[in-house]
Amino acid sequence: VDSICRIRDKGCSRIVRAAFDYAKMNNRKKVTLVHKANILKQAGAALLNAGKAIAPEYPGIVMEDRIIDNMCMQLVTRPENYDVIVTTNLFGDILSDLAAGLVGGLGVAGGANVGSDAAIFEAVHGSAPDIAGKGLANPTAILKSSVMMLYHMGERALARRLDTAINDTLRIKEHCTADLGGKAGTREFTGYIIRSLEKNAIELETGAFNT
Repeated sequence: VDSICRIRDKGCSRIVRAAFDYAKMNNRKKVTLVHKANILKQAGAALLNAGKAIAPEYPGIVMEDRIIDNMCMQLVTRPENYDVIVTTNLFGDILSDLAAGLVGGLGVAGGANVGSDAAIFEAVHGSAPDIAGKGLANPTAILKSSVMMLYHMGERALARRLDTAINDTLRIKEHCTADLGGKAGTREFTGYIIRSLEKNAIELETGAFNT
Protein backbone atom coordinates (compact mmCIF):
# COMPACT_ATOMS: atom_id res chain seq x y z
CA VAL A 1 0.00 0.00 0.00
CA ASP A 2 1.29 3.44 -0.91
CA SER A 3 0.12 6.64 0.76
CA ILE A 4 0.45 9.78 -1.33
CA CYS A 5 0.91 13.25 0.13
CA ARG A 6 -0.43 15.88 -2.26
CA ILE A 7 1.06 19.28 -1.52
CA ARG A 8 1.62 22.38 -3.66
CA ASP A 9 4.17 25.16 -3.30
CA LYS A 10 1.34 27.69 -3.66
CA GLY A 11 -0.61 26.10 -0.81
CA CYS A 12 2.46 25.98 1.42
CA SER A 13 3.18 29.65 0.77
CA ARG A 14 -0.43 30.64 1.53
CA ILE A 15 -0.62 28.80 4.86
CA VAL A 16 2.84 29.89 5.99
CA ARG A 17 2.10 33.52 5.14
CA ALA A 18 -1.23 33.24 6.98
CA ALA A 19 0.65 32.00 10.06
CA PHE A 20 3.11 34.90 9.96
CA ASP A 21 0.31 37.40 9.36
CA TYR A 22 -1.55 35.99 12.37
CA ALA A 23 1.60 36.24 14.49
CA LYS A 24 2.16 39.85 13.43
CA MET A 25 -1.46 40.85 13.99
CA ASN A 26 -1.53 39.31 17.46
CA ASN A 27 1.95 40.41 18.57
CA ARG A 28 3.30 36.85 18.64
CA LYS A 29 7.05 36.35 18.40
CA LYS A 30 7.57 32.85 17.03
CA VAL A 31 6.22 30.60 14.28
CA THR A 32 6.99 26.87 14.32
CA LEU A 33 6.76 24.85 11.09
CA VAL A 34 5.90 21.19 11.72
CA HIS A 35 6.80 18.56 9.11
CA LYS A 36 8.24 15.09 8.48
CA ALA A 37 10.97 16.09 6.06
CA ASN A 38 13.30 13.34 7.28
CA ILE A 39 10.93 10.77 5.72
CA LEU A 40 8.54 12.70 3.44
CA LYS A 41 11.45 14.56 1.93
CA GLN A 42 9.77 16.42 -0.92
CA ALA A 43 6.55 17.27 0.95
CA GLY A 44 8.53 18.41 3.98
CA ALA A 45 10.86 20.46 1.82
CA ALA A 46 7.92 22.29 0.26
CA LEU A 47 6.75 23.59 3.62
CA LEU A 48 10.27 24.37 4.85
CA ASN A 49 11.17 26.21 1.64
CA ALA A 50 8.03 28.32 1.92
CA GLY A 51 9.03 29.23 5.47
CA LYS A 52 12.57 30.15 4.47
CA ALA A 53 11.28 32.34 1.65
CA ILE A 54 8.62 34.16 3.68
CA ALA A 55 10.19 34.50 7.14
CA PRO A 56 12.61 37.32 6.14
CA GLU A 57 9.58 39.51 5.38
CA TYR A 58 8.70 39.42 9.11
CA PRO A 59 11.91 40.49 10.90
CA GLY A 60 10.32 40.66 14.36
CA ILE A 61 9.19 37.02 14.30
CA VAL A 62 11.45 34.00 14.83
CA MET A 63 10.88 30.93 12.64
CA GLU A 64 11.82 27.42 13.72
CA ASP A 65 10.86 23.92 12.58
CA ARG A 66 10.08 20.64 14.33
CA ILE A 67 9.49 17.08 13.12
CA ILE A 68 5.91 15.99 13.90
CA ASP A 69 6.74 13.18 16.36
CA ASN A 70 9.11 15.40 18.32
CA MET A 71 6.53 18.20 18.23
CA CYS A 72 3.93 15.94 19.88
CA MET A 73 6.34 15.23 22.73
CA GLN A 74 7.34 18.89 23.01
CA LEU A 75 3.71 20.04 23.30
CA VAL A 76 3.16 17.60 26.17
CA THR A 77 6.39 18.35 28.05
CA ARG A 78 7.12 22.00 27.15
CA PRO A 79 3.99 23.64 25.68
CA GLU A 80 5.08 27.05 26.97
CA ASN A 81 7.90 27.08 24.38
CA TYR A 82 5.50 27.33 21.44
CA ASP A 83 3.30 30.07 20.10
CA VAL A 84 2.02 29.93 16.50
CA ILE A 85 2.27 26.51 14.83
CA VAL A 86 1.78 25.93 11.10
CA THR A 87 1.68 22.56 9.38
CA THR A 88 -0.09 20.44 6.79
CA ASN A 89 -3.65 19.11 7.15
CA LEU A 90 -2.77 15.62 8.47
CA PHE A 91 -0.32 16.85 11.08
CA GLY A 92 -2.69 19.66 11.98
CA ASP A 93 -5.39 17.11 12.81
CA ILE A 94 -2.96 15.25 15.07
CA LEU A 95 -1.68 18.33 16.88
CA SER A 96 -5.08 19.97 17.35
CA ASP A 97 -6.47 16.88 19.09
CA LEU A 98 -3.34 16.57 21.21
CA ALA A 99 -3.54 20.23 22.24
CA ALA A 100 -7.26 19.91 23.02
CA GLY A 101 -6.49 16.93 25.25
CA LEU A 102 -4.02 19.03 27.22
CA VAL A 103 -6.63 21.65 28.10
CA GLY A 104 -9.75 19.57 28.77
CA GLY A 105 -10.73 17.78 25.56
CA LEU A 106 -12.55 18.60 22.33
CA GLY A 107 -15.38 20.18 24.32
CA VAL A 108 -13.24 23.27 24.93
CA ALA A 109 -11.55 23.62 21.53
CA GLY A 110 -12.75 26.25 19.11
CA GLY A 111 -12.03 26.06 15.40
CA ALA A 112 -11.81 28.33 12.37
CA ASN A 113 -11.63 27.85 8.62
CA VAL A 114 -10.25 31.08 7.19
CA GLY A 115 -9.94 31.74 3.48
CA SER A 116 -9.09 34.75 1.36
CA ASP A 117 -12.72 35.84 1.01
CA ALA A 118 -14.66 34.07 3.76
CA ALA A 119 -14.28 32.52 7.20
CA ILE A 120 -16.28 29.89 9.12
CA PHE A 121 -16.00 29.39 12.88
CA GLU A 122 -17.21 26.20 14.56
CA ALA A 123 -16.62 23.85 17.46
CA VAL A 124 -13.94 21.27 16.67
CA HIS A 125 -16.10 18.38 17.92
CA GLY A 126 -18.96 18.89 15.42
CA SER A 127 -22.66 18.65 16.23
CA ALA A 128 -22.61 15.82 18.86
CA PRO A 129 -26.14 14.56 17.98
CA ASP A 130 -25.97 11.79 20.60
CA ILE A 131 -26.39 14.31 23.43
CA ALA A 132 -28.55 16.89 21.65
CA GLY A 133 -31.41 18.19 23.79
CA LYS A 134 -30.22 16.45 26.96
CA GLY A 135 -28.65 19.50 28.60
CA LEU A 136 -25.26 17.77 28.78
CA ALA A 137 -23.34 19.59 26.07
CA ASN A 138 -20.41 21.80 27.00
CA PRO A 139 -20.86 25.13 25.12
CA THR A 140 -17.23 26.17 25.66
CA ALA A 141 -16.02 25.07 22.21
CA ILE A 142 -18.62 27.06 20.28
CA LEU A 143 -18.11 30.05 22.60
CA LYS A 144 -14.34 29.91 22.07
CA SER A 145 -15.04 29.77 18.33
CA SER A 146 -17.13 32.92 18.79
CA VAL A 147 -14.17 34.60 20.49
CA MET A 148 -12.03 33.73 17.46
CA MET A 149 -14.72 35.11 15.16
CA LEU A 150 -14.89 38.40 17.07
CA TYR A 151 -11.11 38.79 16.87
CA HIS A 152 -11.27 38.05 13.15
CA MET A 153 -13.91 40.77 12.75
CA GLY A 154 -11.75 43.26 14.60
CA GLU A 155 -14.05 43.33 17.66
CA ARG A 156 -11.16 42.82 20.05
CA ALA A 157 -12.77 44.37 23.15
CA LEU A 158 -15.88 42.20 22.78
CA ALA A 159 -13.72 39.14 22.17
CA ARG A 160 -11.74 39.77 25.37
CA ARG A 161 -14.96 40.30 27.36
CA LEU A 162 -16.42 37.00 26.20
CA ASP A 163 -13.14 35.14 26.68
CA THR A 164 -12.81 36.54 30.21
CA ALA A 165 -16.35 35.42 31.04
CA ILE A 166 -15.64 31.91 29.76
CA ASN A 167 -12.37 31.62 31.65
CA ASP A 168 -13.86 32.99 34.88
CA THR A 169 -16.60 30.35 34.69
CA LEU A 170 -14.17 27.50 33.94
CA ARG A 171 -12.09 28.37 36.99
CA ILE A 172 -14.91 27.25 39.30
CA LYS A 173 -15.20 23.47 38.96
CA GLU A 174 -18.82 23.13 40.09
CA HIS A 175 -19.83 25.68 37.44
CA CYS A 176 -18.42 23.43 34.69
CA THR A 177 -20.24 20.73 32.78
CA ALA A 178 -19.80 17.03 33.59
CA ASP A 179 -17.09 16.41 30.97
CA LEU A 180 -14.87 18.81 32.97
CA GLY A 181 -15.77 17.29 36.32
CA GLY A 182 -18.48 19.83 37.21
CA LYS A 183 -22.16 19.59 38.06
CA ALA A 184 -23.70 22.17 35.72
CA GLY A 185 -25.89 21.36 32.73
CA THR A 186 -25.77 23.33 29.51
CA ARG A 187 -28.29 25.95 30.68
CA GLU A 188 -26.63 26.41 34.08
CA PHE A 189 -23.19 26.78 32.51
CA THR A 190 -24.56 29.32 30.04
CA GLY A 191 -26.17 31.21 32.92
CA TYR A 192 -22.81 31.51 34.66
CA ILE A 193 -21.29 32.86 31.45
CA ILE A 194 -24.07 35.46 31.11
CA ARG A 195 -23.67 36.60 34.72
CA SER A 196 -19.94 36.97 34.23
CA LEU A 197 -20.54 39.01 31.06
CA GLU A 198 -22.92 41.28 32.99
CA LYS A 199 -20.32 41.70 35.73
CA ASN A 200 -17.66 42.53 33.11
CA ALA A 201 -20.00 45.09 31.52
CA ILE A 202 -20.37 46.89 34.86
CA GLU A 203 -16.61 46.84 35.39
CA LEU A 204 -16.08 48.14 31.87
CA GLU A 205 -18.42 51.08 32.53
CA THR A 206 -16.59 51.92 35.76
CA GLY A 207 -13.15 51.55 34.18
CA ALA A 208 -12.21 48.51 36.26
CA PHE A 209 -12.20 46.04 33.34
CA ASN A 210 -8.90 45.79 31.49
CA THR A 211 -9.42 45.85 27.70
